[in-house]
Amino acid sequence: MRAAARFCTSAVTYGLADLGPELGQARSLDDLSPLPRAIVGALLSADILIVGSPVYKGSYPGLFEHLFDLIDPSALLGKPVLLTATGGGDKHALVIEHQLRPLFGFFEAATLATGVYASTADFSDGVPSSASLLASTDRAVDQFQPWLGRTPPPKQPDPDPLHPQPKPIPPDRVNRSMPESKCQMTKHETFTAAIFL
Repeated sequence: MRAAARFCTSAVTYGLADLGPELGQARSLDDLSPLPRAIVGALLSADILIVGSPVYKGSYPGLFEHLFDLIDPSALLGKPVLLTATGGGDKHALVIEHQLRPLFGFFEAATLATGVYASTADFSDGVPSSASLLASTDRAVDQFQPWLGRTPPPKQPDPDPLHPQPKPIPPDRVNRSMPESKCQMTKHETFTAAIFL
């Protein structure tokens, strides 16, 4: 949602659970019922993607891979993608570089240079809270600028730059959009972001 707020973009969040149990049995996207097919359609038609995965045995889960096995190899060509992952500790931090980046390289997606990895220590009460996580998230989100064509608003300086206070992200992953009243843009400037976790 930081990308939506930064660039006045509408955003929607989906997870594997939203695709239902039929995903595991699907041999093609045509095997999915209308709602899961519409979700995949929203992912493919979004202007930018933020894709995240938990680390499972050093990689992303099999069902996550199965979803991308069903997608046409040219469907993500040139699409900007922010790669994110979570794991129990820092030993899994390279999952973005060794697992996720090659997957999206196969699709010839434009993965952002900065990936965002978070471990258990980066959260407080289920909310991202560490200064390093929030800083890397902001750095990554700024990298969407060439695709969204707008300069993000200037960041407010931290009152104490030596001891920055983390700003928690709301823990809910509810589908929501930025109110249009806050974003002064014409219809042809509207962009969509799909967040898939």
